[in-house]
Amino acid sequence: MCGIVGIISRKPVADRLIDALKRLEYRGYDSAGVATLEGGHLTRRRAEGKLSNLAALVEDKPLAGTIGIGHTRWATHGVPSVANAHPHATGALALVHNGIIENYRELRAELEADGAVFESQTDTETVAHLVTRELAKGAEPREAVQEALTRLEGAFSLAFLFEGESELLIGARRGSPLAVGEGEGEMFLGSDGIALSPFTDTIRYLEEGDLAVLEHGRITIFNEHGAEVTRPVKRSAGKAFYVDKGNYRHFMQKEIYEQPEVLSHTLSSFIDMTSGATRLPKGQAIDFSTVRRIALAACGTGFYAALVGRYYFERYARIPCDLDVASEFRYRESPLSDVDLALFVSQSGETADTLASLRYAKGEGLKTAAIVNVEESTIAREADLVFPTLAGPEIGVASTKAFTCQLMALAALAIRAGVDRGVIDTEREAEFTRILSEAPRLANEAIRLEATIEALARKMATKHHALFLGRGFSYPLAMEGALKLKEISYIHAEGYAAGELKHGPIALIDETMPVVVVAPHDRSFEKTASNVQEVAARGGEIILFTDGKGAQSGIVDLAEVVILPDMPEILTPIVYAIPMQLLAYHTAIQMGTDVDQPRNLAKSVTVE
Repeated sequence: MCGIVGIISRKPVADRLIDALKRLEYRGYDSAGVATLEGGHLTRRRAEGKLSNLAALVEDKPLAGTIGIGHTRWATHGVPSVANAHPHATGALALVHNGIIENYRELRAELEADGAVFESQTDTETVAHLVTRELAKGAEPREAVQEALTRLEGAFSLAFLFEGESELLIGARRGSPLAVGEGEGEMFLGSDGIALSPFTDTIRYLEEGDLAVLEHGRITIFNEHGAEVTRPVKRSAGKAFYVDKGNYRHFMQKEIYEQPEVLSHTLSSFIDMTSGATRLPKGQAIDFSTVRRIALAACGTGFYAALVGRYYFERYARIPCDLDVASEFRYRESPLSDVDLALFVSQSGETADTLASLRYAKGEGLKTAAIVNVEESTIAREADLVFPTLAGPEIGVASTKAFTCQLMALAALAIRAGVDRGVIDTEREAEFTRILSEAPRLANEAIRLEATIEALARKMATKHHALFLGRGFSYPLAMEGALKLKEISYIHAEGYAAGELKHGPIALIDETMPVVVVAPHDRSFEKTASNVQEVAARGGEIILFTDGKGAQSGIVDLAEVVILPDMPEILTPIVYAIPMQLLAYHTAIQMGTDVDQPRNLAKSVTVE
């Protein structure tokens, strides 16, 4: 995840901008930069690589400005380089940006036709020129930013510094977090409270669609409709805290809301957004054209991610896959002569059963790969290949953002494998990368359904059992939804392939049994609809998660319906996971359980 920080002060800010960025290093980055106003004029320093490179540059060429912005970048559009590093600037402003602007190509072409000259490959620079064009028309800075925001598609947070405006910073967010803080005669802006903790313990977290105007002694916040609003002040633990819940009741809720941002950064490891081509993370190399078979293994939520991964690899790359629960992998003693890659999925990288399976595979002479969230973990160190998920610290025991990032990594790897094997041509590869880039925005739209899902959770909290059903890509989601519910609410729940309903589970259905159905209008929708009819005929209470087309079918009259946006099939596991998480989360709140630390569970299972 990229990091953003901004400061308005009466004394030079460059060194403090860099210090604040150091607190965001855990997010990962490949370049960094700062911009300040000196005598009202924009001045930038940018460097590829570690923050120490930027610090050395600033020491060699000091910045004296008392207002500035800083950024650590993880490349999405364009290679890591000084030219692509933030802040990006025109003669009128500088800005820093987290997230992905999905429609940047169309906007860039429009702006270039108007005479704009671009210096980078990034989507971010498009926003700079878009706002600059509004300023040239005579708009004030806030008006220019608000108008530009109406043109942007995607999930993002932005911070702006304007030429000649030595007491003005503007920040805005849509789907990517941003916080503002107040100090003694100073104002601050940051990706989260961690960046601001050395300076203030008085923090406001911007809500979806907010725009904040920071001036000396004043912060004014406007909502997505342009109306002035207030946001509650949160007192952080100041310099002592490292990971903070921010404006959320629980870490789990915060981590659900972080998914649009972390998905974009996971995606950046596997896709060059400028060329539309897939790629492997830096330093990793495998030619999937030589892979005859993949063995997948994982535990818990990681197992359900791997199950989706099997669908991805077999459908999009045409590589046969075996899948095992990691605790059974080495005991099954499956012949591995035609397995050319063993792929393991783990959030912590320390899961004992998964680690033992990896060591077993290595002992059998297999090439091993790991999808992990902690790059310094044992599994990451021992695997031949490492594919990081870049979800950032996940504190809640029930995995949320790590799961969807695992799915993103698996989807991108499957597309890369399909390209290597000649199953996917260049044109289709570009279409897949465009589709995957929509995931952060669609995830954000799914999060916006929280109020609807919370109402359903109040009813779920009165139940003792639940069934979850799905077909195809939705089958692993049904099992993951059931796992989430039982993990944190302690309600007994089971996930089934919808086609298995008549083979036993239908005996459980009566008027007291809620049945959650995951059914986007995909190739298997009509068959799932038949299962819904069977449940309704037996008095089951149906909660249906579907899309606009699915909502037009007759089964909606039989269920309480949550309508998600329409999307290509490859994205449904990623996006539909979010309402499953929210349903479990709000049910657990109603039950009064410990959401972040449910009984009997540990975040990392390091014993067999």
